[in-house]
Amino acid sequence: MISALSSSLAGARFSWSVPRFLRHPVTLMEARAAVGRRRERREVDFLDIARRGIYENPASPYRRLLALAGCEYGDLERLVRRDGVEGAMLALLRRGVYVTVEEFKGRRPIARPGLTYEVGPEAFQNPRTIGHVPAQSGGSRSPGTAILMNLDFIRDCAMDTLLLFHARGGLGWHMAQWQVPGSGVIARLLEYASFGPVPERWFSHIDPAAPGIHPRYRWSARLLRMGGRLAGRHFPRPEHVSVDAPLPIARWMASVLEAGGTPHLHTFVSSAVRLCRAAGGAGIDLRGAKFMVTGEPLTRTQRAVIEDAGGEVTVRYGIVECGVVGFGCLGRGEADEVHFVDDLHALVQSDSDGIGLPPRTLLLSSLRPAAPLILLNVSMGDQAVAESAPCACPVEAIGWTRRLHTIRSREKLTAGGMTFLDVAVVRVLEEVLPARFGGHSTDYQLVEEHGGDGALRLRLLVHPRVGVVDESAVSEAFLSAVGTGAGAEPVMSLVWRDARLFRVERRPPLVTASGKILHLHVQR
Repeated sequence: MISALSSSLAGARFSWSVPRFLRHPVTLMEARAAVGRRRERREVDFLDIARRGIYENPASPYRRLLALAGCEYGDLERLVRRDGVEGAMLALLRRGVYVTVEEFKGRRPIARPGLTYEVGPEAFQNPRTIGHVPAQSGGSRSPGTAILMNLDFIRDCAMDTLLLFHARGGLGWHMAQWQVPGSGVIARLLEYASFGPVPERWFSHIDPAAPGIHPRYRWSARLLRMGGRLAGRHFPRPEHVSVDAPLPIARWMASVLEAGGTPHLHTFVSSAVRLCRAAGGAGIDLRGAKFMVTGEPLTRTQRAVIEDAGGEVTVRYGIVECGVVGFGCLGRGEADEVHFVDDLHALVQSDSDGIGLPPRTLLLSSLRPAAPLILLNVSMGDQAVAESAPCACPVEAIGWTRRLHTIRSREKLTAGGMTFLDVAVVRVLEEVLPARFGGHSTDYQLVEEHGGDGALRLRLLVHPRVGVVDESAVSEAFLSAVGTGAGAEPVMSLVWRDARLFRVERRPPLVTASGKILHLHVQR
């Protein structure tokens, strides 16, 4: 966990550093040169991170795995020089040098034949970076990973984002954000402002001043606006626009289009779908509007809803722990297809489940010195199909030739862009609901499903044998219980309430092919 003192210090560094960060915007020429250098220096930068952040760091969680594999620094260096970074990572993967998402999150000890030890998420922090933006990842069976994001790494990501927007023809677009309050949207606002005008509008799924929301959400917005003013840049105030009533954003986008401009909205997949459906129902024409979506897998049906409204959509595949991982392919491939940003990370995939990882599991390794965490063959729980055949889209021309699609997680459940925290959800399903309404833990199950219209929905299944219950009371009890806490939980609960994503259904919980009743069931 990030302590209150660490957060305060990060806030002070943030206030001091943001003006300087904003006074030196990145140019297109600088971004092209920087990304080119990164690609040329992949092996050098990786080895430098490994030497200084792992081999010379007694607290590194990777040292024991590397020792078990008999891999000293000189051995790693020879592997990288001979086979490249990915070749070396594949060789180490097969020798047991990897970290599963459960091990990374501290949910279970790192265990290999002859070796077992426990680590916490804090052990993966990069000791060479100074944090400016306290961040918290979503977690599915843990409270999430506490991270201190460095402004240098935000700039690293911004250079890639700038090249993506240039490929899309979007350097003159009117930018807006529509997400939940917190470090993620702060980082995106800074990222966009580092190479172009400050985003014009800042829409928030919830009111940062709502009861139960931690004060840091309000203070982070104020610190950002204060730092911007010191640099002569004026960030907008966050405006509350509920997911269930998105027409104010649709009208803003339409007004930009009527004035001859191009609006661009960065938001969650399900939020973009709801906005486009509401715009169509209100007769608002969004032809020419641009969307960048994140937070959830984009399906063909959801893409069709956005495109039928006249919008153009691309995907940003990102992970809080390591920043942007891929940008949407501009060809007409799979709906969620992205080009992997190989200047920021190295990527290999497991080729069998014999090592304890399902096939096609993505394992990431850090390449940037400013990365907030040091990753060495770390799985974040995602699997994907990898492609290398040429697609000839403008994003490939940047140099990102490897593509990923059908990106799915085996262990995350998201709705409205928010990731469920299983540590809370399982407790509610197993303890809170049975204690109040009767039945047993296997009588309650949460199901995520995508409807035929592309909408994402949540169902809380309650077995009929529980007896007569007030469904509205069950719904309220669930949302109230998962919304407790001082972190992201109240935000999550409010988003689901406002979006009306959640309903109770009286039927037996779903059973997997292996006969299991999972607490959280994803229905594709």
